[in-house]
Amino acid sequence: MDSAATGIHEANVTAWMVERVGAVAPLDFQLIAGGRSNLTFRVTDATGRRFALRRPPTSHVLATAHDMVREHTIISALYPLGIPVAQPLGLCVDDDVNERPFYVMEFVDGAILRDRAHAEASFDVATRRVIGDHLAQTLAQLHDVDVEAAGLGDFARHDGYIERQLRRWRTQYEQMRVEGVDHHGLIEAVGDQLASSIPTQQRVAVVHGDYRLDNTVLTDNGRVRAILDWEICTLGDPMADVGLFLDYWAEPSDLIAPLLGAAPSTAEGFATRHQVLEAYARHSSLDVSHVAYYQAFGYWKLACILQGVFARYSAGATAGDQGSVAEFPTHIAMLAETAKQTLEQD
Repeated sequence: MDSAATGIHEANVTAWMVERVGAVAPLDFQLIAGGRSNLTFRVTDATGRRFALRRPPTSHVLATAHDMVREHTIISALYPLGIPVAQPLGLCVDDDVNERPFYVMEFVDGAILRDRAHAEASFDVATRRVIGDHLAQTLAQLHDVDVEAAGLGDFARHDGYIERQLRRWRTQYEQMRVEGVDHHGLIEAVGDQLASSIPTQQRVAVVHGDYRLDNTVLTDNGRVRAILDWEICTLGDPMADVGLFLDYWAEPSDLIAPLLGAAPSTAEGFATRHQVLEAYARHSSLDVSHVAYYQAFGYWKLACILQGVFARYSAGATAGDQGSVAEFPTHIAMLAETAKQTLEQD
């Protein structure tokens, strides 16, 4: 790998992009998103044309994760249908080019709201008021895709989505226990409650898996220009997307809002969580009356995910500032308790 852009063999990738996507050499590669997730590079060619390149992390690659073919498949199916995704331009599965598969798509300009300050700087109050409606409408549009007609019928299993998710995350939680930290069976108890009351799946839909404000690119008027990060996309119960979307759509009064990041939706002018749900319901034929279950599932899943992060930190697997690690058990318990309380509202 060239040192100028870790994760990119510049000579090989340049030659491939010149041949396959019409780029004009020389190319400039800039990492714009990275970490344990897939790496995203902004690529600028000699004419100023920009591309986005996605590849797996350079280390700690799980056998069933970071699948570039899977990501490319989903956006290639959705783009012709008018779903707002970046236009896919090319897929490389030849490991001789860059050691791992990668794909290239158009670079989409716009605002990505990662925190409250960015939301306040990017949009006035009037525009903030409509962003929630636009995001809800776009999610409903995604869930309306006919998976068979889109050529995605074999993309993943159609049934048992919540059951499989419950098993997956409970297993991870149990494998990531940390000695000396005891949640007194709270995670297990909430998981049992969730497993005993799964709503009937209404439809087989494309499930993004992590739909939230900072995984979208917005236009100047607050509409969704592109949905990003299709890394864990699958087929399943669309209400799981709705529940997690609402979990992340924090309100200023939410006690757990800080656990979900510096939520941009807490800025003045953004719709309430209830208003966002109403917007989704207006654009969808789905019954949203059991959304509390899916919100509870989302909070519980986040607790299990955070347990995994805590276990890796505790084992010394992650470098950097570990000053907040001691608070993780409290945060995990808060998420699980929120899941329990939310489930009781269903």
